[in-house]
Amino acid sequence: MALSPLAPAAFPDLPVIDGVTFAAGAAGVKYQNRTDVMLALLAPGSTIAGVFTRSATRSANVLDCQAKMGSDAQAGAAILVNSGNSNAFTGKAGESSVKRICEGVAARADVPLDRVYTSSTGVIGEPLPDDRITAKLDDLMAAQSPDGIAEAARAIMTTDTFAKGSAQTVTIDGKPVQIAGIAKGSGMIAPDMATMLVYIFTDAQIGHSALQSLLLRLTDRTFNNITVDSDTSTSDTLLMGATGTSGVDVTDNAAFADALHAVMLDLSHQVVRDGEGATKFVTVNVTGAANDTDARLVAMATANSPLVKTAIAGEDPNWGRIVMAVGKSGAQADRDLLTIRLGDLVLARDGWRAPEYSEDACAAYMKGQNIDINVDLGLGDGTCTVWTCDLTHEYIRINADYRS
Repeated sequence: MALSPLAPAAFPDLPVIDGVTFAAGAAGVKYQNRTDVMLALLAPGSTIAGVFTRSATRSANVLDCQAKMGSDAQAGAAILVNSGNSNAFTGKAGESSVKRICEGVAARADVPLDRVYTSSTGVIGEPLPDDRITAKLDDLMAAQSPDGIAEAARAIMTTDTFAKGSAQTVTIDGKPVQIAGIAKGSGMIAPDMATMLVYIFTDAQIGHSALQSLLLRLTDRTFNNITVDSDTSTSDTLLMGATGTSGVDVTDNAAFADALHAVMLDLSHQVVRDGEGATKFVTVNVTGAANDTDARLVAMATANSPLVKTAIAGEDPNWGRIVMAVGKSGAQADRDLLTIRLGDLVLARDGWRAPEYSEDACAAYMKGQNIDINVDLGLGDGTCTVWTCDLTHEYIRINADYRS
């Protein structure tokens, strides 16, 4: 699959997180000779928090992880992820697969069963060949390395065209605290919590309740504000592990929260930049709404509109489609107060096309890779920013034969 034109130049150089090791391998879950499984081991005393899809058809893995959340256990922990098969809508067989994998990891890694977390991503409705995964566990244990996070990022890819990673270092009380994260996601991306898998690790010290609260709050400002195609997955999972090995307590620490937000925002943007068939990265800024809820309605209606997204793909400044999206959103709006801009170029205001509107200038703007759609409703202080991409013929090609 061709590399996304919006891809970064290279996978970033992520720092080693003390207390975490990684290994990846080829289990043949769907394809032979393709890296498709990763295992991360976390040191005793690590805190685990997570955010998951609210889909009514979420996978057996998601349900198992949700059931295991909520403790400040002192034991170690393990995270195993496979690509090629989502283990979703697989009934009791899917639950049994999760159980066998968790038991295999727990026995080999010497961690409690309720501290083993798994994720699966790929085709829905096909039984997971978990025996192929458990057959690789000894190799994964033997290959554990503190600097194996890049290979772990590659192992979790499905239709992704590039591996996704991000990191931040923040100094707190004179000591460095490291954060590193990886993600996968390309299609079936919509808030709730945006369709992807994300794993973030830090050497900070923080309890489960505080980390869980922080993760939820930051998810609503990052992963829940991206959309590629408005479809929510059965497998959305964000897991974060804090090993505490730095000895720095970051509970209620603003600098740590800002650094974590930066990692999460970067990863969420990379998911959009790898949207299936994407050629444009689109930021939708809504201001002046009656409230934040209305601002979000307008932002998501615009970002999810096939007509808006195809116009962007065709580099057509068809601002009437944005007017349409505002009107259908369900938010309070007034034609005569509405202002629409592409970047700094005014398209419409005071109830009709702006007198200074230039078709040539707007068409030239649309040829760029980064497009800003700015909508001001002129009604109040409500704001929202979401990120999306265009909708191209390539998206259809990828998804028309995804299973074949």
